[in-house]
Amino acid sequence: MELNQEETMTLDLFADAFGRAAENLPPTITGLTTDQLAWRPAPGANPAGWLAWHLARVEDEQVADLVRKLIDPSAATVWEQGWRDRFALPYAADAHGYGMSDEQVDAFGATDPSLLLGYYADVHGATLAALDAFDAHPGALDRVVDTGWDPPVTGAVRLVSVLDDVAQHVGQLAYLRHLIEAQRSA
Repeated sequence: MELNQEETMTLDLFADAFGRAAENLPPTITGLTTDQLAWRPAPGANPAGWLAWHLARVEDEQVADLVRKLIDPSAATVWEQGWRDRFALPYAADAHGYGMSDEQVDAFGATDPSLLLGYYADVHGATLAALDAFDAHPGALDRVVDTGWDPPVTGAVRLVSVLDDVAQHVGQLAYLRHLIEAQRSA
């Protein structure tokens, strides 16, 4: 069975939107120093390095979860495929940033832009592969993946939520970059 035109357009739109995040992330952290990536503009605010990691973890975990629920129950995250070891963070293996305390955020030690961007590049590749997989499974994104909401959440709605979260974090990173550069020139 082939996708109908609406499903094809939906997948194309998701690919475009995730592609924009992949294009907009690198300029926000490329060239920043370790100190700049760890800088918090105010108590309780998240630093740029941590935000870049968090947005990648959110996309990675949520998209992999959709693939597990809709196509392949054995699908793994990119994080589980070597990136967790590369980062060597003092967090639980499945940590992704939600609910972390200030002390946990302060313990984030991965402040190398190339590490952060390498992980996100692999996450983005996995997201595009997932969209290709949905392309081969007509109706998959219309299926309910979470009944804990009213109305229940479909695969497509979950992707919109992931995109919203990622876009917000990229915007936060762009603003942080502006603050960092303003400090530099002051």
